[in-house]
Amino acid sequence: MNKKNAVFVLVAFLMVCCSVHAQSNAGASANIEPTMIIDRPTAGMLHRGAYYVSAGFFEQGGVLFGVSVGLIDRFNFGISYGGTDVLGTNKPRMNPYPGVNVKIRLLDESLVAPAVAMGFDWQGRGPYIDDLKRYTIKSPGFYAVASQNYAILGNLSVHGGINLSTERGDGDKDLDLFFGAEKTLGQDISLLAEYDPGFNDNSANAIGKGRGRGYLNLGFRWSWGKGLVLGVNIKDILKNEGDISVGNRTLQLEYVGTF
Repeated sequence: MNKKNAVFVLVAFLMVCCSVHAQSNAGASANIEPTMIIDRPTAGMLHRGAYYVSAGFFEQGGVLFGVSVGLIDRFNFGISYGGTDVLGTNKPRMNPYPGVNVKIRLLDESLVAPAVAMGFDWQGRGPYIDDLKRYTIKSPGFYAVASQNYAILGNLSVHGGINLSTERGDGDKDLDLFFGAEKTLGQDISLLAEYDPGFNDNSANAIGKGRGRGYLNLGFRWSWGKGLVLGVNIKDILKNEGDISVGNRTLQLEYVGTF
């Protein structure tokens, strides 16, 4: 894909999202549950007939497109694909395979117990590292996660989970954990925080890792109404990779609608 084609794809994505946004009815985005914190999943689900479209923009001219669908209330399926140097003048380097994700809701949330889901997510984040057969940020792989919401000056949601990534080319096969929270500020703004201790990403062979600090990510979400969301993230604030100044800045566009 050359530069002109990449720009065309991105412009087309924005036009489609804005067109669908303008045509959607007022109930299309009602009761939307967040399905991701930043890079890690929540127990939130797409209801039957709902769909989620995303475009993420990251370092080295990277772009990642994704689509997920609520086949039934308790089962979601999605697929994603992208690569680096999609934007810019260099030859695009596409990921070796699409990322597939499935999620099953085991327990619904109650006043005293969180929602619980389990699933599989094959999509890592950042550039793909061919020598180690892994993404810069490993995919969650097999996971289980719990989420609970609280009505505190708006909405506060907290999440925690355990995962086993299938990306083991660096020799690190450990289980990992992740935690996160989202706090709404009014109806249109949300702040997010996510921490992954990186137990599966601290072996001597893992490129740029080994500091043992884990990954701390912060995010900002601005809802444009009826399911369209703009996101800004600052990742790896603790500099676990050791080769960044402030943090890895990424952008994300999201849209949730119904068939």
